[in-house]
Amino acid sequence: MNCENEHPIVDPNQAQRASVRRGIAQFTERLQAAGHDFREPPPEPTSCCGRGCNGCVWESYDAALMFWYEDGAALLSGQA
Repeated sequence: MNCENEHPIVDPNQAQRASVRRGIAQFTERLQAAGHDFREPPPEPTSCCGRGCNGCVWESYDAALMFWYEDGAALLSGQA
């Protein structure tokens, strides 16, 4: 049986996810307003079993999102 069918997608930070999405949208708008054609942010995970796995997909997503923000901030500050 497929794990995705057995377990719904679990987001340990679900309460904050709407705020994270708003922050991404606002940051993207800042980049566009400054004339930067920047890449899309990393996609949110589409699978998580919620068992607290070491190396959870959400941990990888959060790390990729921080890298995306750092690259975008470097563009905004003129350091890229």
